[in-house]
Amino acid sequence: MLRFQHTEYLWAFVLLIVLVLAFAWVTWWKRRSVRRLGDPVMVEKLFSGYSRRLFTVKFLLLFIAFFFGVIGLANLQKGSRVEKITRKGVDVIIALDVSKSMLATDAKPDRLTRAKQLVIKLMEKLDNDRVGIVVFAGNAYLQMPLTIDYSAARMYLGSISPDLIPKQGTEINEAIRVSDEAFNKKERKHKALIIISDGEDHNEGAIAEARKALENGVVINTVGIGSPTGSPLPDPENGGVKKDREGNTVISKLNEDALKSLAAEGKGMYLHMMNNTDEVVDALATKIDRMEQKEFGENVFTDYNSYFQYFLGISLVLILLEFFIPEGKKKKAEELPGLKTAQAK
Repeated sequence: MLRFQHTEYLWAFVLLIVLVLAFAWVTWWKRRSVRRLGDPVMVEKLFSGYSRRLFTVKFLLLFIAFFFGVIGLANLQKGSRVEKITRKGVDVIIALDVSKSMLATDAKPDRLTRAKQLVIKLMEKLDNDRVGIVVFAGNAYLQMPLTIDYSAARMYLGSISPDLIPKQGTEINEAIRVSDEAFNKKERKHKALIIISDGEDHNEGAIAEARKALENGVVINTVGIGSPTGSPLPDPENGGVKKDREGNTVISKLNEDALKSLAAEGKGMYLHMMNNTDEVVDALATKIDRMEQKEFGENVFTDYNSYFQYFLGISLVLILLEFFIPEGKKKKAEELPGLKTAQAK
């Protein structure tokens, strides 16, 4: 099993795009400057010491060095020893709403970010419980199966955004169905589902799905995030707020009634979260701890081999190689005007 120990450094890959754009701009600027001086062929001869090919090679070396450097900093690891660990806990699936209404800023900095913070803090409270993640909007899918590898769960959380599911909506019924299927069908207890959503535009079939899940032993808890009075939605296209066809500002409101009904149907509890993340985490952790627990064995990697030194070494070699490669070609002796004149005499 391969993993990155420090996934936060992987965001640096975005800078690769910046490097490419910078290279393209510099290349364009140099070509434009040459055209302004006169005929490109003649100008190239005047600047015979400059090599476009060497300039490109130097850029490629830096680009690849940066790529390997980021992998080295993130520390690519491979599992080296597997142990079967017996634990006692509960299976917990977190269904996270990733619809665009979760970008509303009534919960700072926005609902989705606050929801992710809630999940991370909750995992810090859990010990031997297995955790899975389902994301949903206009449809739902299992992003991470049940596991005790909380570091993997944090990595998955980092990649969650509304772009994961292009189809918009809040299909909570689909989230419940997918979550129910992710649990062990042979068991009728030890299963908890936590739905984090603003409940907006939910599907009416959610109550029916909640009943089916409860019959399979799934206890449903819901967390409503946002304000019942609502908040405007940001519009990334114009940097302002989203408006409808009539030009009115779109307001996204928390639908507490829908989420409360689901929690009641699922024999769980409803919690409202705004600026009280710790209180909500404590309540959920207490609820899970009080559930009947089960013993389960799972093969997990207990030791990992690190390979950061190889990637950083390659990066350093490429940087040194780039440093010693000149940007221009060396002029031959016969190409030097002064030397040519002397030889003629």
